[in-house]
Amino acid sequence: MKLISSYAIGLIFGIGISISGMANPAKVLNFFDFAGMWDPSLIFVMGGALATAFIGYRFVFGFSRPLLSDRFNLPARRDLDLPLIGGAAVFGVGWGIGGFCPGGALPALGTGNYEVFIFAAAMVAGILAAKRLQRWFGQRTSAQKHQERT
Repeated sequence: MKLISSYAIGLIFGIGISISGMANPAKVLNFFDFAGMWDPSLIFVMGGALATAFIGYRFVFGFSRPLLSDRFNLPARRDLDLPLIGGAAVFGVGWGIGGFCPGGALPALGTGNYEVFIFAAAMVAGILAAKRLQRWFGQRTSAQKHQERT
């Protein structure tokens, strides 16, 4: 059941990304082009996502536990550390350069555009490089640190 619900959620997300135009890197890059052909529609997409998440969280947390799990798995940490800030910066730079965020790139793979495949390959390479750097520097991820505390 978890697999089916994960597929359905991913399908709905991918359809939403496609309908909103966020699978088109030119649309995303135009959002960042304040001096040129600025396209503010991304604000409405993000606003709609925030409103949906706000209502969804209020609804879901009305239950004592999730439907497909024993408990809610929420982050316990609230502090900002270097890996979090660095990761957010790399994410933002990559989004601004490539015009894709990972969530928008995966549904865009269905377009067959070679640029999306290059972005996805670079994204996977970045994930693998980050894991190797973490091992090299001996850093543990936030999830690993939290698991050790509980």
